[in-house]
Amino acid sequence: MPVTLVCGAGGALGRALVDAFRARGDDVIGVDRSAAPRDGVRMEAADLTDPDAVEELWDRIETPQWVVNAVGGYRGARLADTEADALRFLFALNVETTFWSCRAAARRLRPGSAIVNVAARAAVSGGTGAAAYAASKAAVVRLTEVAAAELDGVRVNAVLPLLIDTPANRAVMSADALKNAVAPERIAAVCAFLCSDAAGPITGASLPV
Repeated sequence: MPVTLVCGAGGALGRALVDAFRARGDDVIGVDRSAAPRDGVRMEAADLTDPDAVEELWDRIETPQWVVNAVGGYRGARLADTEADALRFLFALNVETTFWSCRAAARRLRPGSAIVNVAARAAVSGGTGAAAYAASKAAVVRLTEVAAAELDGVRVNAVLPLLIDTPANRAVMSADALKNAVAPERIAAVCAFLCSDAAGPITGASLPV
């Protein structure tokens, strides 16, 4: 039975990812800060911004075949209004978590494995009002490309959601703003495809979702 590691399993997308991989029969390990219990899933608590904590996590779990890095967050502000703490927060949450997870994976994954990093459309088409967020997600795309080039036999790709239909977004956004939002389940399905033999020829790609 393949083992799938879902980082950020406690969020709306993370829960959908867990469900998608469980539905196809994978043994799923979910990771977030709290590791709230969930039926049928081994939950692990770890601060994924801490490289030592990430290494300790990987040392105590079975080496996965599939890894999805879905930890992330958003703070919007125009460039002139961006505060230092917002930039540091977004780079810690969006970049460092993915970087340390990919580093641990690079040291351990066997050929035939795959990593999927969740970036954002803002990584490749930055607009107004999200300077720090776009920069952090662009870093995830570049990291994905480097990892794909360096990891022999391990595929590394990214998905680029424009907007995810989550309770948090519904609470602060209008129906008109949400009309193009994508359900977490649909993003999870794309991630599951990329973590399959059917996606064998694909690596180093950033797929808009």
